Amino acid sequence: MSGLVNALLIAAVVVVVIVRQFRARPVDTGRRWWLLPVILAVVALREPAVLDAHHRTESALLLATEVLVGLAMGAAWAWTTRVWTEPDGVVWTKSTKASGMVWLAGIAVRVGLFALAALIGVHQDSSALMLGLAVTLLVRSGILVWRAQSLPSAPSAGGPARAYGDGMARAIRKEGV
Repeated sequence: MSGLVNALLIAAVVVVVIVRQFRARPVDTGRRWWLLPVILAVVALREPAVLDAHHRTESALLLATEVLVGLAMGAAWAWTTRVWTEPDGVVWTKSTKASGMVWLAGIAVRVGLFALAALIGVHQDSSALMLGLAVTLLVRSGILVWRAQSLPSAPSAGGPARAYGDGMARAIRKEGV
């Protein structure tokens, strides 16, 4: 795939993911939550320009840093996402303002990595960004599924299960399934 097509694919995935995550959604722990990240990773890794042929070591270090940023961003995004159980036993999730700050910080770090690469003369293809996004989505989804499975299936008589963001207003719009 060309760099422009990769960039458009990355932008489309980011927009869809961000818009969907800031709406309340039920967590389906049985579905293939890992499928989109794996597809993105496969597409990224089959690109021959994932490493700069003239600066292999520097390029590999930048790619490893991109993956580490993806790991950190995915974990931070998952832990700043509100997860709760409704009275009917369905587990719901919704990203918070802190999740938005995680995205902004992640984007800033990635822009910094691309600027550093340009400064030292390393050509970074969009496949590095796609791989980082795949790692972010995989880690976030995995942690959210784990968190959802660790919540009680229905709130106890003592009230609803504790969740990150419990101090938030409960008036949220739920997206239809």
